[in-house]
Amino acid sequence: MNENVILRSALDKNLRSAVTAAFLMLPESFSEEDLFIEIARLSYSGDFRMVVGEDKTKVLNIVKPNIAHFRELYGNILQENPQVVYKIQQGRLEIDKSPEGQFTQLMTLPKTLQQQINHIMDPPGKNRDVEETLLQLAHDPDCGEVVRLGLSAIVRPSSLRQSTKGIFTAGMKKSLHYSSLKLHKMWKGWLWKTS
Repeated sequence: MNENVILRSALDKNLRSAVTAAFLMLPESFSEEDLFIEIARLSYSGDFRMVVGEDKTKVLNIVKPNIAHFRELYGNILQENPQVVYKIQQGRLEIDKSPEGQFTQLMTLPKTLQQQINHIMDPPGKNRDVEETLLQLAHDPDCGEVVRLGLSAIVRPSSLRQSTKGIFTAGMKKSLHYSSLKLHKMWKGWLWKTS
């Protein structure tokens, strides 16, 4: 029972962190679908397989048929968040993009992401603390892009490890076959998108 409480708490914290990261990368006003696409995209930011070998519409294919599930998963978090105006009937949201609002959001991001952002923003030898860096970033018009870079830097090593393990686990022949199928699917998606 206690493990379930701990797990539930960790999952809730993860959902809230995903919403906050997505808010920082979206404009002041956006649709639910935009939000859910940004949240789903978080898992793939920095994943080199999304550049080569993965269908470019993968995230859309995940979100579009599952809007109701995303709404169920994130609805309470959005309604309880004091920084968002959630117009449920219209499926629209508005977020506080003032420097103060962005600073509040940046301060609630996971510590690992805050530290990664500090590493990106802090020039060598300056050694500013994380809070000072986040305050500066809150005033930066490229705030969302810096958050995206921080996420990519976290996801990239994991995706590389996962791909490398796949080669050794499945073997070179199976990995090449799988990769060629993925490339074929990617090209098919690209051709469908351009026609």
